[in-house]
Amino acid sequence: MSLLEIIFTPLGWLLRGKRAGEERSIGHAPQLASDVSIALSSPAFTPGESIPAAYRRRGLGDNISPALTWSGPPAGTAQLLLVMEDVDVPFSHPGLHLIALLDVGATGVTEGALNDGAPKVRFVPDRRGRTGYIGPRPLPGHGVHRYRFHLYAIEEAIPATRRLTGFEDVLAAVDGHVLAHGRLEGVRRS
Repeated sequence: MSLLEIIFTPLGWLLRGKRAGEERSIGHAPQLASDVSIALSSPAFTPGESIPAAYRRRGLGDNISPALTWSGPPAGTAQLLLVMEDVDVPFSHPGLHLIALLDVGATGVTEGALNDGAPKVRFVPDRRGRTGYIGPRPLPGHGVHRYRFHLYAIEEAIPATRRLTGFEDVLAAVDGHVLAHGRLEGVRRS
């Protein structure tokens, strides 16, 4: 057990019942609503299974973003929005581990393609101002955390000139423009 685990495990146990929760998942945001599905998967893990160590945050893994693949977005798609969230953080809102805008022609991303500084990806800062992929690392002792990748097909691209300071800006920009969505969930036990 590492020093950080020794220090933070009691806190994790104390906060075990505190979670952002399913009802606060970005998947329920009305701005992202769509009745059309996109199949989203990863060769790195199967839905509902543990996310392998290489894709976990530094200290637990290598913090490499996993490869992802998806079915073709519907006609009229101008841009793709990919978001990764942790719905089980002990905060009032899910933790955001990735907010990225992708070219419409992509049908997947290779391993490591979502790490900060990747070409052809526009990253949006999370609530802490971080960009790029931030792998799972739940609070020690807090229990199982669900990590969700959400992919949205957007009919109107967000212009590169539009300033995006966080996820709320993205929600405002895509409101009413989501054509389809996909979701992939993996887990990590603290």
